[in-house]
Amino acid sequence: KPLLGRKRLKAIDQKDINRFMHDVAAGKTAADVKTRKQGRAIVKGGKGTATRTVGLLSGIFAFAVDQEYRNDNPVHGVKRFPDAKNKRYLAPDEMAELGEALQAASDNGENPKAIAAIRLLCLTGCRKGEILSLKWSEVDFERKCLHLSSTKTGDKEIQVGPPALELLASVPKHDQSEYVFPGEKGGHYVGLPKVWERIRVSAGLDGVRLHDLRHSFASVGTGVGLSLPIIGKMLGHSRAETTQRYAHLADDPLRKATNDVSKQIAASME
Repeated sequence: KPLLGRKRLKAIDQKDINRFMHDVAAGKTAADVKTRKQGRAIVKGGKGTATRTVGLLSGIFAFAVDQEYRNDNPVHGVKRFPDAKNKRYLAPDEMAELGEALQAASDNGENPKAIAAIRLLCLTGCRKGEILSLKWSEVDFERKCLHLSSTKTGDKEIQVGPPALELLASVPKHDQSEYVFPGEKGGHYVGLPKVWERIRVSAGLDGVRLHDLRHSFASVGTGVGLSLPIIGKMLGHSRAETTQRYAHLADDPLRKATNDVSKQIAASME
């Protein structure tokens, strides 16, 4: 909006899009904005952000073409930066280290809301915002699912397993709040990143973000042989393309299954 918002729709061309992409990459749209009572939106820019934003622009202009506001999509033909998405997944031994660090943090008096929220992220594959803003009205113990509203991809239903349900059942409810993890001054709990940093360091998980727990959930799913469409539904993806980032993880169980089948056939023939 600050870079293209004042231009007329039909006047924007490929050069404008290319300049826009490089300006976002250079941080010209960087901002630190206060949102709501306790929120902050920190926008840094960078090549990855620039590439994904140009992708969003392409969808906007595709809509403009569909509505006959203009005849072409100026994003087509613009060479974007490689989108190097983070693909960090926790190995089984790292999961064990995280479990030990969480227990140690709990024993040492760390915020129980943060401990429970991190465990729930591990057990559900949900996004951080989906768990922190979770309301009791969205938890369905009978149907074993979460009815999430106003998420990144709209309203959705997430199936959850027994360990996650047991964890939720153990979280105390507060009469003054509708949130599973209420904040100290209203709204929902927002102090998770600082607690995660302490636990991450304690567990020796260098460079692991909270969002990587979601990636790890998906990696375990592919490891037990689940298909990408199933993984996508578990994560609440609205588009199949989004799940494709986990395609390489499916190679290992597929290769093992292929080896097992071929070995059994060879043994039978011999």
